Amino acid sequence: MAADTTTHAPALLTFLLRLADDNLVLAQRLGAAISWMPDVEDDVAVANLCLDHLGQARNFYTYAGRVEGAGRTEDDLAMLRGEREMLNAVLVEQPNGDFAHTVVRQLFADAYQVPLYEALTASADPELAAIAAKAAKEARYHLRWSSTWAIRLGDGTDESHRRMQAAVDGLWSFTADLFATDGAEAELAAAGVAPDMDLIRARFDATVAEVLAEATLAVPTDTYQRIGGRTGYHTEHLGHLLPEMQSLYRAHPGAEW
Repeated sequence: MAADTTTHAPALLTFLLRLADDNLVLAQRLGAAISWMPDVEDDVAVANLCLDHLGQARNFYTYAGRVEGAGRTEDDLAMLRGEREMLNAVLVEQPNGDFAHTVVRQLFADAYQVPLYEALTASADPELAAIAAKAAKEARYHLRWSSTWAIRLGDGTDESHRRMQAAVDGLWSFTADLFATDGAEAELAAAGVAPDMDLIRARFDATVAEVLAEATLAVPTDTYQRIGGRTGYHTEHLGHLLPEMQSLYRAHPGAEW
């Protein structure tokens, strides 16, 4: 039975923007990494990851615009919202750093998105389920790419292992924000629209533990976690990223090719 999106419109809008913002910001970070990969094949792979995340963002923004009913387009939602309005997890806004940081950030994002999208394919909202079904296929490919590199580098040379462990240690404190929830997710979970995020977290933990074990890397034991992105409180990095990403559209709002 399909969910009543009118009844749950405010919660659904918030949830969709969180999903869309995650993908938009991660796509921007990956786009900046193109041509910096270790070989041409991975330049192409990262470009494909970037385009996949951008496509997912567009689908979520388009649906969010219809749910909101205020006439805002996908471009408006992506390019005309300020830092405090963005609802992405703080993980995805972290800089590329060296290749190890790019790989680990992607691994953590993929380990979250695969179970999330797979669960959303059973959503009581048929449009959300359809978007998730396509995104899940892409996310599974992304996870293969990031986990392959994590294992290759973690179980590689002393230097590659050191850099990978440093990246894991440095980015781990941003992972809890992926699962930070409030009344929006609780309302949608009760209606069968969104999954129980505790179940998604359990699968994330299992996937990350498996990959890191094969990569001979340690799961960090530091309990500190930086959250806030889901409610618009970000690290300083998003404040630098948004002007670069949004400047052209803000200079020419509504422009079309």
